[in-house]
Amino acid sequence: MSLSHPIYVTKSFFPPLKEYNHYLERIWKNEWLTNRGELTLELEKKLKEKLAVDTILITNNGTIPLQIALKILGNYGEIITTPFSYIATTSAIIWENCTPVFVDIDPDYLTIDELKIEAAITDKTTAILATHVFGNPCHVERIEEIAKKHNLYVIYDAAHCFGVNYKGQSIFNYGTVSTCSFHATKIFHTGEGGAIFCKDQKLYEKIFYSHNFGHSGPEDFHGLGINAKISELQSAMGLTVLNHFDSIFENRKRVVDFYTKNLKFERISKIKIRENTEWNYSYYPVIFESEEMLLTVLKTLNDNKIYPRRYFYPSLNKVNYVHGANMPISESVASRVLCLPLYKDLTDEEVLVIVNLINPLTC
Repeated sequence: MSLSHPIYVTKSFFPPLKEYNHYLERIWKNEWLTNRGELTLELEKKLKEKLAVDTILITNNGTIPLQIALKILGNYGEIITTPFSYIATTSAIIWENCTPVFVDIDPDYLTIDELKIEAAITDKTTAILATHVFGNPCHVERIEEIAKKHNLYVIYDAAHCFGVNYKGQSIFNYGTVSTCSFHATKIFHTGEGGAIFCKDQKLYEKIFYSHNFGHSGPEDFHGLGINAKISELQSAMGLTVLNHFDSIFENRKRVVDFYTKNLKFERISKIKIRENTEWNYSYYPVIFESEEMLLTVLKTLNDNKIYPRRYFYPSLNKVNYVHGANMPISESVASRVLCLPLYKDLTDEEVLVIVNLINPLTC
C-alpha cells in the first residue's frame, strides 16, 4: 500500500461540525464568551463525573496550571524534577523564578527515579515536580513518603493523563496538585486548554482566585492572580469532544495493539506501563538500540511521507538556558526514543505500512 497523504505523529480530533454548532448556538443565545459561563461550568461538571474527581478547574492552556502551582507552592526555591518531559515542565519552573534540580529517570518506566530523589534534596528544596511520562504514572507512593518526610509539596505534570487510573482511582487524585493539558493534540481536547486538580479545599480556593486575576469579587482581590480562564468557545469544543471520548479511546487502543503485535522487538523496546495502571494509549514511544538506528528509521519514514516525532528530545538538562548536571539515562533515552503516529482515524492498513518500513531496519 502506498500512501496518498502524509501521516503525522498525531492528528487533532474534529467532532462533527453540526454538534459543535449546537453549543455555539447556546453561546450566541447567552451572549457570554468568557468568565466561567454556562458551558464552562457544564464541562467541569461532566469532567468531574467522567474522571471521578472532587475538584477540577479548567484553564486556557496546560502550562499555566504548572505556573500557578509553582507561584503558590514553589517559594522561589529548588524544585526537584525530571529531565525527560516536555520543555514546559522545566520552563514553568524557571519562569516562576524557581530553580530546577534534575533527577535521572527509570530506564523502563521513563518516569523520575524515585530512588534518587532524596539525594537531591537540600534546605532550599520546596517541591517535587514530576511528570507521568506518556501517561505512565510515577511511583506516587514513594514520592509521597519522601515529600512527607521532608515537608515538600508534590506537583504532578499529568499533561498526558486524561483517563488514566492508578490503583482504582484517577491519577489526578495524587499529589498536592495535579495538572493536565487539553491541547488540540491530546486524547481529550478543548482546542487549547488544560486543568488543575487539588484535593485540599483551602489550596483549591487560592488556586481558583489566582486563575482569575486574584478576584474575590468585582472590586475586591484575594491576592496575586493571573488570567488563566478558559473561554466558552473552548468549553464548547470540550463538550463536543467529550461525547466521542469512548470512540477515541477505543481506536487509539486498536492502533497501539496493532503496533505491539506487529513490530519486531529485537533491537527496539517499548515503555513499561506501571503495574495497577489503566492506561489511556496516549502515545506510542519506541526506544531504538542506538541513535544511528533511530535516524535511519526516521529518514526512511520521512521519505515515505510519514512523520513521527523525537519526543522528548533533547533531555531537558541539556537545554541551553538550564545548564543542568549530566543525566546519563535520560540523555540516552532521549537520543533514541521516537513516538510513532497515533490517532483515532489511523487505519490498520496505514499502521502496517509504518511497521513494514521499520521492521527491516531493526532486525
